[in-house]
Amino acid sequence: MKELQMNPEVHRGCALLLPEDYWQTMLWSKVIVKVNRLQRRIAKAVKEKRWGKAKALIHLLSKSFYAKLLAVFRVTTNKGGNTPGVDNVVWSHPSEKLEAALSLKTRGYRTKPLRRIYIPKKNGKKRPLSIPTMHDRAMQTLFKMAIEPMAETVADPNSYGFRTRRSCNDAIAQCFLSLCRKMSATWIFEADIKGCFDNIGHDWILKNIPINKTILKKWLKSGYIEKNRLFPTKKGTPQGGTISPLIMNMVLDGLETLIMKKFPRWKRKKVNFIRYADDFVITAIDKETITSEIIPMVTAFLAERGLELSPEKSKITHINDGFDFLSQNVRKYKGKLLIRPTKDAIQSFKNKLKIIIRENRGIPAHALIRILNPVIRGWSNYHKGICSKRIFARLGKFIFSQLRKWAKYQHGNKNRRWIYNRYFLNNHFTDYRMTKKGLQTVRLYRIAYVPIRYHVKVKAQANPFLKEFDKYFVQRTNWRNDLAIECKQITTFMSNNSSKHSWVAPHRAGL
Repeated sequence: MKELQMNPEVHRGCALLLPEDYWQTMLWSKVIVKVNRLQRRIAKAVKEKRWGKAKALIHLLSKSFYAKLLAVFRVTTNKGGNTPGVDNVVWSHPSEKLEAALSLKTRGYRTKPLRRIYIPKKNGKKRPLSIPTMHDRAMQTLFKMAIEPMAETVADPNSYGFRTRRSCNDAIAQCFLSLCRKMSATWIFEADIKGCFDNIGHDWILKNIPINKTILKKWLKSGYIEKNRLFPTKKGTPQGGTISPLIMNMVLDGLETLIMKKFPRWKRKKVNFIRYADDFVITAIDKETITSEIIPMVTAFLAERGLELSPEKSKITHINDGFDFLSQNVRKYKGKLLIRPTKDAIQSFKNKLKIIIRENRGIPAHALIRILNPVIRGWSNYHKGICSKRIFARLGKFIFSQLRKWAKYQHGNKNRRWIYNRYFLNNHFTDYRMTKKGLQTVRLYRIAYVPIRYHVKVKAQANPFLKEFDKYFVQRTNWRNDLAIECKQITTFMSNNSSKHSWVAPHRAGL
């Protein structure tokens, strides 16, 4: 049994020989180290252009027992871990997870159709979402871990969507660096691909994505079930699949390299490329360069992959008029570049808060605070790296007015001074609850006190799978943790001392 635990590869596929508590006692740190070691070797081989070695290592990782365990762990612990496919199977018990990991084999593998549902979009339309079964998702995650180091090594430098250690804030920071100077480009091409996930050509994917072609074809041609009817899938990748974002990135990789070869730095065209998933912006010094050279090049690149630009969302704008990118508005005011949250993002946040407060009338104040705090903190953390201090202050007043209405509804027979002393005495929405440790104070997160800390963009060539960037990412992680602690301390200090310098009488507060 000791030999079995140390070397599970010997008994791969023999679920009965493994101990019953094998999944619960698994050292996941060891599993992650084993998988990362193979991923590093793949990235190193791709960097050195040893394609045969990289292909052999990808095959080895797809057969690894540790990779199979990690694939099942990720599928069962993410947000969709309790969402079944067409077979209504969900892995909840440890024995089921272990058995699922041992069953991830390419020989005899057959996919099942996708379960089709629709998600409403902001413009009133509905986005189709195809959900694979748990077994298919685990197989996709397994092959994703094998191919991700290669995709990361050959990816475009300024691509930030669905990539490890990259975020929306990095894309916005790159926009600032490309447009902030007086001599920067003044024209922007806002590009959006029409139904990117649903229209990618299968022929191009099968020809260029280095995955087992038989398995890949089964995923692409699995079909979907809607209203008890089976429909074929002739193009596109399922948006609910775990490997679909990676395939989409690999399909679009190469566009930046193509543009930079056409417009090198010494030609003074000031062409820059920033992409997040299927949304990207291209800057240029004049409008003619975009219309006559860049758009035809992008159109031809996408047509080869079965894609096309969306005429509704793709447009050319001047920097003085501004453009919206990733829920943030980028615009120059009298030659100064300012990035702020978009009006739609602010209104959507307000509507979400209104719904939460309206739907939670009658519950204790501390319970409402625990629901609101993650929402307010998440929105403010996303926008705290840009010029949003005034907007935070306005939203603070809006939240105060909504909570004032909530308090009046809760206590319709009480006067405004009682309500003020109960919830707003220290100019801070506060409640108290009894716990085993005594009286606990629960306070609302004050968005108006969130400090602005500008985001430092990740290096364009940084690769988390290469050893030479380990020190850089460790320093970057420590810096971001220290920054988060600093922001939390400032927000807490301002909240605790708000009553000393900003006391507001109840009649002044409108209570």
